[in-house]
Amino acid sequence: MNLHGRFSITSRITLFTGVVATLLCALLALLLMMAVHQYATETVAKETAAAGGRVAVQMERGQLVYPLAERKFRHLQVVDPSGRVVASTSDIRGLPRMAPFTPHDSANSATCVVCGGIFPAADCYIVVGQWAHRAGERWMVYSASPVVPLSVDPRLATLVGLGAVALAAAITYLGYRNVRASLKPVNAIRAELDEINEECPSRRVPVPATDDEIHRMAESVNHTLSRLDDALRKQREFVSNASHDLRTPIAAMRAEVEDGLLAPEETSVCELGSVLLPSIERLQAIVHDLLILERLDHGMRGEQDRLDLAEVAAAELRTRRHPVKRIQCALQPGALVLGDRVNLSRLLTNLLDNAERHACSTITVSVRHEPGGDCGDRRYPQGRVVLEVVDDGPGIARDKREMVFDRFTRLDSARSRDAGGAGLGLAIARQIAESHGGSLTIEDNPIGACFVLCLPSARADVTTAPADDSVPS
Repeated sequence: MNLHGRFSITSRITLFTGVVATLLCALLALLLMMAVHQYATETVAKETAAAGGRVAVQMERGQLVYPLAERKFRHLQVVDPSGRVVASTSDIRGLPRMAPFTPHDSANSATCVVCGGIFPAADCYIVVGQWAHRAGERWMVYSASPVVPLSVDPRLATLVGLGAVALAAAITYLGYRNVRASLKPVNAIRAELDEINEECPSRRVPVPATDDEIHRMAESVNHTLSRLDDALRKQREFVSNASHDLRTPIAAMRAEVEDGLLAPEETSVCELGSVLLPSIERLQAIVHDLLILERLDHGMRGEQDRLDLAEVAAAELRTRRHPVKRIQCALQPGALVLGDRVNLSRLLTNLLDNAERHACSTITVSVRHEPGGDCGDRRYPQGRVVLEVVDDGPGIARDKREMVFDRFTRLDSARSRDAGGAGLGLAIARQIAESHGGSLTIEDNPIGACFVLCLPSARADVTTAPADDSVPS
């Protein structure tokens, strides 16, 4: 039977607690009764031995005092050296000796449980045999008492059983109360989650004051809700910005096509194509960026090769067509990293495109290797390779430096829709950096913005000297 599917957590834990409590209480009651039985048996054996010892002393003095037994259920016999019973209690008078055993020569007494014989067949007795010395001869004194039953006393057994039942019931009830109290915050969290929907994503679940797993679960749920709220906000911004970025070139293309259809004699295919091509290229660039982000979001990585980041940067700078700003570079050969050439080239292209849009006249690109002891970051045990792209533009305020890495984000003071950026380049660049185990940040610079890329180095030593180079405008 599948209890998990048919009963609630409260019922399952209560049932489990009740079963375990019942078993433990029954075991406790059994152990208690066994201990009491053992104690009672030892006590009866001592009392029986004491009664036989008293008669043995009387035998040695030649003064038997009748009745021999002080209790009705206790039996005593005195056996002479020839094995004949010479004295006994009234209820076994005339019967043979109650036990055949005798103590060892080195011992004065012996104890044994005897069933049957002179006793009823269904009864067992604790029999203690002791030597009594008289006139140089050894006489035997047997004393017997009924074996203590397992229940010791029916009233005691009933009391212990009722106590075990009461204890099991109390433990089960306390377990039920504790589970109900523990799950009460969970029910409150569930009720709050049921009411949280897309219309009110800013609501949070109540966090209990207790420092336990439910408290930490509530904090995790609120953290997840905060991330979901932020994701929904970014999604709405993404849809709004993406629709605007896509709508603008589409509207321009539609207008040109409609003008061409209204006045076909005033335009030609070549003219119409030259007008539509920039808008098509913009659409293609946006779609390409979205596809790259989709692949990065799903953790798709290209081939991991051993690359010299300085060589990758130099190749990218050589392939740039008609740079409108002067580019200065200081590329240190031997800055080896493990990564995908296409993605790293894309990262550098995005940084250069961003710098070119906002630089006044000059862009500076540098690549260097920092040994492990210099960078002081545990993420780079073999050192790191640092790439910096600096422009002499207006710069980015410190409180807005993380914002520029959000998708479709533009800063009003430094970026505009007319500048040609779709707001995805820096987001793609950072995601590529993080997929390579590195980071992309904006650091302080006296003039303009300084983008710093840090990637784990593929080796710990650098044997080549830095080399300066420049790319003319």
